[in-house]
Amino acid sequence: MSVRILQFGATGQLAREVLDRAGNGVEVTALSRAEADLTDVDAIRRAILEAGDIDLVVNAAAYTAVDKAEAEPDLAYAVNARAPEAMARACQARGVPMVHISTDMVFSGAKDGAYLETDAPAPLHVYGASKLVGEQAVLANCDRALVGRVTWLFSAYGQNFLQIMLRLARSQPVLKVVDDQRGRATASGDVAAFLLDQAERLARAPAGAPEWGLLHLVGPTVATRTEMAKALFDLAGLSPQIEPVPTSAFPTPARRALNAELDSSRLKAVFGVELRPWRAALADVVAKLNAMQGAAA
Repeated sequence: MSVRILQFGATGQLAREVLDRAGNGVEVTALSRAEADLTDVDAIRRAILEAGDIDLVVNAAAYTAVDKAEAEPDLAYAVNARAPEAMARACQARGVPMVHISTDMVFSGAKDGAYLETDAPAPLHVYGASKLVGEQAVLANCDRALVGRVTWLFSAYGQNFLQIMLRLARSQPVLKVVDDQRGRATASGDVAAFLLDQAERLARAPAGAPEWGLLHLVGPTVATRTEMAKALFDLAGLSPQIEPVPTSAFPTPARRALNAELDSSRLKAVFGVELRPWRAALADVVAKLNAMQGAAA
């Protein structure tokens, strides 16, 4: 069976990884924000209801400016809450299932261990709150919806922690890196591969099947920001001095959770899948970065 995916998002790191890996019976049509304005619920509905034959809708688009959202709550809620709700309603009307990507930031970080899908959310900021409302709206309005929460995505594309660290390491001999935050860092490419690998199964799964609902789409191993930076620099052949500092050393408009760790046991139980440990995935991402830089030279 070939699977036709309509994807909201074309330039973000996850969206680009999906496009890179599409094929083998999975066809992806990606809509940019110019093609489907995420602040226009009517445009979103039309994009789904008037699309050709589609088997699955994936929302890989979001307002991700965590700190800026504190000053732009209306825009954050429009993109992260009202847009997914409009997608879910249109998917339900067409009888098409939906995958929506969310975040660990729906949690406060106060828990000692990893968060389960059944744990109560308690976001610390506007971004997390807007994503939580989006989750709830998707699940309430589409009976074949999967909401995948991700943590600390990294990729050769887009703006992420890896890209920032590499840029700073090439210009500063000493880097202050937060050392009291932890999470299950996950390669965007691994999440994209999961979505494509499971596309046919999701397209076929009926309402009420175990595939639907909340799912933590993260790798199995925990990292701190400092551990990730050190591993990155080793792989990249860089040697800046790293000064571990607490989160409080970098005051931000949006308060950051210290524990961003999500439990991935449901991923393995339902889908029989375990994403790669972050160190293995990181090596591939650095190799891809090197190849991209070589091709551009």
